[in-house]
Formats: sequence, structure tokens, C-alpha cells
Amino acid sequence: MPEIPVIDLGAPVSDAVDWLTENLGSLFDLITDVMLFLLNAVLYVLTAPHAYVVTLVAVALPVLVRKYGLALFALVAFVVIQAMDLWIQAMQTLAVVVVAAVIAVIIGVPVGIWASRSREVSGVARPLLDLMQTLPVFVYLIPAVFFFGVGVVPGVVATTVFAIPPAVRLTELGIRGVDTEVVEAAHAFGAKPRQILREVQIPLAMPSIMAGVNQTIMLALSMVVIAGMVGADGLGSVVVRGISTLDVGAGFEGGLGVVLLAIYLDRLSHALSRPRRRRAPGRPASAPAQTAAAKPAAENTSADEAALAAS
Repeated sequence: MPEIPVIDLGAPVSDAVDWLTENLGSLFDLITDVMLFLLNAVLYVLTAPHAYVVTLVAVALPVLVRKYGLALFALVAFVVIQAMDLWIQAMQTLAVVVVAAVIAVIIGVPVGIWASRSREVSGVARPLLDLMQTLPVFVYLIPAVFFFGVGVVPGVVATTVFAIPPAVRLTELGIRGVDTEVVEAAHAFGAKPRQILREVQIPLAMPSIMAGVNQTIMLALSMVVIAGMVGADGLGSVVVRGISTLDVGAGFEGGLGVVLLAIYLDRLSHALSRPRRRRAPGRPASAPAQTAAAKPAAENTSADEAALAAS
């Protein structure tokens, strides 16, 4: 039987990383400076006020969208984090999640819009997104450490790359799912393509886009813990220290802090993404049966889209 030749795919990748490190060092230094500036700015906003002030803001946000149960949970969760003496670490984790999620959304949503309007772009983006979602998360950290060294910056870069796919997929899915008759009606009224995109397709696709934002935040938070292995400060470093020293208590407290933040961010982003319905003047308090029937369908659609992105 003829032997299958051995193909060393790792060697060219390693050579490419070495070439990028030697020739684009100034670019990576610039990215490092920008990342550190953003992280320090967000961390200053979160840590400069007293912890009680930040907790009050965290409680007020759910109250604004009438999620009183979530407000009570936020109060308990943030008090528990303070009681475990993990406040600074929790704010460091929150700063990394905010920076990584914002960058991922800024990159992912425009790419998703582009992919929804071009089958060629969609054909190129889809396998790349599959690769980004199925590649073991530790693999992201290796080139990030080579490019940016050890610390919080490679953690933010790896977290951003890992969190981009849901924003792209659900934005494309939402815009493609807009009823073609609505788009054709806009064309018939003389609307231009950019006007249709801005005033028709994006507003109608907003539930799907916000579901992508929710998944982006969740993936960023899950990656932050792994980023603690390369020196990123926060709750991830607490968990890693608990594992390395076999300190079960420290690992449990760090993990519990991550869980509390994850539940709060998930419920809050989900609540903010749901459109608020205004009651028409003189309309009875009970919503029409049609609206009540459509509500579960919309929720199921968002859940299906989130499951599709997670897959």
C-alpha cells in the first residue's frame, strides 16, 4: 500500500507568526497601547466611584426596564462579590468583557451586514466563522502571547476574536430573514438600498442582532477566565491560582463571581434587547390575541437563532 505523505501544516503557520512578529512589531505595540488605554479608562470608570455607587447603578439599570427581580438579584450578587473581597477582580473582568464585546460588535455587525448583501462574502466568512468557533480556545492564546507578550492585552485580543462569530452570524441571519415583500414595497416607494438597509432591514432585524450581542457578551465572559492563564487580571486569575495551588475555596469563590456576573449580564442584555411596547391612547389594557400569540413566536425565534450561533 502506498504511504500517505506527511504534510507539516504547523511549520508554515509558525513561520508566518515569526514573520509577523519581526516585521509588524510597531503595529502590535500600537494595538497594545490602544488596548491598555481602553482597559484603563473602563476600569477607572468602574473603580473610581465607591463600590456602593457601582452597585446602585447595576440595580438601577434593570429597574429602568422594569425587571425588578433582576434588580434584586443584582443587589444580592454585587454585595456577595464585595463580601468575598473580589470587587477589584470582578471590575477587572467586567472591563475586559466590555472592551472585548464592544470591539467584537463593532467588527462583527458590519461584517454580518456585508455578508447578508453578498453571497460571495457570506461564502468566505462562513468557513472562517466555523474555524473561529470550533478551534480550541487555548489555541487563540498562543499567537496572542507571541504578538503582545504576557498580560491582559493578549487576553483581550483572544477574547475579541473568540466573541466575533455570533455577532456576524445573527446579524446576517436577521437581515436575510426580513420579509422580501417589505423590502420590495420599500423599493416600490423609491427608497435607495442604503435607505432600505438603515430604515427597514436593520430595525426589523434588531431582535436577531441583539441576540448576537447577547451571545457575544457571554462568549467574551467565558473566554476571560481562560485568558487568566496568560496573566490577564480578574476573576480568571483567581480561578487559575486556585487550580495551581489546589485551593478549592479560592477557585470556588472566583468561579462563583464569574457565574454571578454572567447571569446578570445575560439577563440585562436580554431585557435591553426586547422592544418596549407602548399602549395606544384609549386602547384596552389587555393586548390583542394576535400580539399575545406573536410574542412567544418571536421569543422562540430568538432562542433558535441563539442556539444556531452557539452551534
